[in-house]
Amino acid sequence: MSITTAEKQELVKEFGTKDGDTGSPDVQVAILTKRITTLTEHFKTHKKDKHSRRGLLKLVAQRRKLLDYLRGKDEDRYRDLIKRLGIRR
Repeated sequence: MSITTAEKQELVKEFGTKDGDTGSPDVQVAILTKRITTLTEHFKTHKKDKHSRRGLLKLVAQRRKLLDYLRGKDEDRYRDLIKRLGIRR
């Protein structure tokens, strides 16, 4: 259900602003998006897993907060990130 270390490092390389950048909102949103898509696939086969569904809702809320922060700081960066990740809005 979670992502591997290799997948996380790949996301850091792709979305990071510099080498080893794990704290920028871009990287955090990319990692959360990957975890959300993984959990969404999990729920296609495990429909009654209510405990993990609560965790999914928390991840979505955390991603929304980070996106709102990024939107307030830099609108162009926000739009570019949304386009690169393929999430709506």
